[in-house]
Amino acid sequence: MGRIEHFELCEYQAEQHIEPDCYLLVAGGELLSLSSGELALLTRDEFEVVQDRLQIRHGPAYVGIANQRHPCQLVVLEQPVELANTLWQPPRAVLPHLTAAEYTLVSRGLQLGVWARDHAYCGSCGAKTVLHGKERAMHCEACNKFYFPRINPCVITIVTKGEYCLLAHHTRYATDFYSTLAGFIEAGETIEDAVHREIFEEVGIRVTNLHYFGSQSWPFPGQLMVGFMAEHAEGDICIDGDEIDDARWFHYSELPQVPGTVSISGQLIQHFVDRCQQS
Repeated sequence: MGRIEHFELCEYQAEQHIEPDCYLLVAGGELLSLSSGELALLTRDEFEVVQDRLQIRHGPAYVGIANQRHPCQLVVLEQPVELANTLWQPPRAVLPHLTAAEYTLVSRGLQLGVWARDHAYCGSCGAKTVLHGKERAMHCEACNKFYFPRINPCVITIVTKGEYCLLAHHTRYATDFYSTLAGFIEAGETIEDAVHREIFEEVGIRVTNLHYFGSQSWPFPGQLMVGFMAEHAEGDICIDGDEIDDARWFHYSELPQVPGTVSISGQLIQHFVDRCQQS
C-alpha cells in the first residue's frame, strides 16, 4: 500500500468501531517485510486472501491510522507463513528502512503484541484474561484485575568533552559497535538521578550540565528512552566490566561504527557531530 509518512492514534473506545484497511503481521518476533527490506503492510483484500492460511495467536488488534485514512491492525501469528514477494525479518533488520511514521507504527505494534502475550493469563489468580471494552487493558474477569501495557522508562545520554564524545561497547554486542550510555530508571529515582548513576556505574565518571534532548519509544521490548546531553565533569574512564567491556573518547571526525539515526542514540551522536561541525 506504499510508504507510511503519517501515523496517529485515536481515542481507545473509538477503536472498537473502526474497520481496518491494512494489517501489520508479526510472527515469532519477526516482521513481515518486502524483499527490499521495507515494511510490508497487507491491504484488507490481501489479508482476506491469505487469512485461511494464518494461525492467529492474537489479533486483530487496533494499532492506529496510517496516512490519515488507513486504520491499521496488528495480527500476531503462531508461526511465519510464506507469502508472495515478502520475507520475515527481525525488527532490528527492518528499522533502517522505516520512515519515522512506520517506526512509530512498528514500535507500537510490537509492544502491544508483547503486552497481549505476557498478560494472556492473570498473574494473580491464573485465569485467562480478555481485552477490556473500555480500557486498553487485559482484564481478568475472575478477580477483576487489569493489566495495562507496560512502559519501562530508560535514560540514554551522550557525554561530551569539547570535540570528543564518550561511546561504549556493550558486552552483548557481537560486532565493533559503539553507542551512547543507557540504563533503566530505578524505583523512587528521578530521571536526572538515573543519568548520573548510570554513567558513574558504567564508566566511573561524573557529569554536569544535563540538557534534555528528546524521547523515543523503543520496542525491545517496551522502553521509553529519555535522551540527554551531558558534559564531563571529573574522573577517568573505568568500565564496569559487566555491561560495558570498552569505552573511549572519540573525536567527532573519527567515530567508530555507531547506531543509525533511526534510534535516539544515533540522533544524539549526529546532533553532537553537527554541533561540532558548525562551531
